[in-house]
Amino acid sequence: MQVAGMLMGARLLSHVGFPVSEVLGPDASEDQIQDLIDRHGQVFVKPMFRGGVGKKGKAGLIGRARDLRTALAEKERLYFAEHRHGNMAAKALGVTFEGAVPADHEVYFSISDDTRFRAPTMTLTHRGGVDIEDLDRSEIANVPFDALTGLKAFVVANALTDIGAPKELISPLTQYLPKLWELVHHYGMTTLELNPIRMARGADGRLVPIACDFKCSFDRDDPRVSRLGLPSWLFAADLSEFEREVNLLRTHQASRMSLSSTRLARFWRRPLEAGPTAW
Repeated sequence: MQVAGMLMGARLLSHVGFPVSEVLGPDASEDQIQDLIDRHGQVFVKPMFRGGVGKKGKAGLIGRARDLRTALAEKERLYFAEHRHGNMAAKALGVTFEGAVPADHEVYFSISDDTRFRAPTMTLTHRGGVDIEDLDRSEIANVPFDALTGLKAFVVANALTDIGAPKELISPLTQYLPKLWELVHHYGMTTLELNPIRMARGADGRLVPIACDFKCSFDRDDPRVSRLGLPSWLFAADLSEFEREVNLLRTHQASRMSLSSTRLARFWRRPLEAGPTAW
């Protein structure tokens, strides 16, 4: 099961104190949207989908607005937008409004299990904001690390140095990125992806990483997921009528098999309980 978007992403990242862009949900009032525009100069309007649906930007499903009228028009356009990517089709459940974050650098970061290393692996590049598949391999760091010791700051620093990242990025990223392993490890995640992380200037002039998009996957069988208190509707799938019918047939078949197994067990249990003479 997957969770995508900053509305839930900001809530999850707050558990480890990772900075996030300011985001409003579909129930935001006009006054709240106008206030967000006034403080950030512009907002991005994005549709909300269940699960992780990719390529929304290339499909024209991300709106940009510098005034309230445009923001409301984008809300109307995207609120129930339909999107198809590969063999996946999804319909939006509303929109979010995200304050713009000015930055000179964008970073891609993910943690996942890599079968090549049989260990959790960090993928990192200072050329974020684009599809990572479009980048040259020399610009991407893939570094496995020990799950027992976690993601250490020196692992991040060495990876950034190896791919030639600007020196001003190294210190803030080594301070914040290791926190993301805590989120993955303590709450039953299998993958985590932030793209982009925009490197914004703080009040003191130092760079601060701001997560501007979020995607993760959970293992539903892992009891640690329940620590987050996520709503059940978040993981409900959009199924076609055919898929619902197949699932219903599977449920009936499983029930009949369970009943048959129970009756068979009772049949063999009775003679054994009665002793050898029962045969």
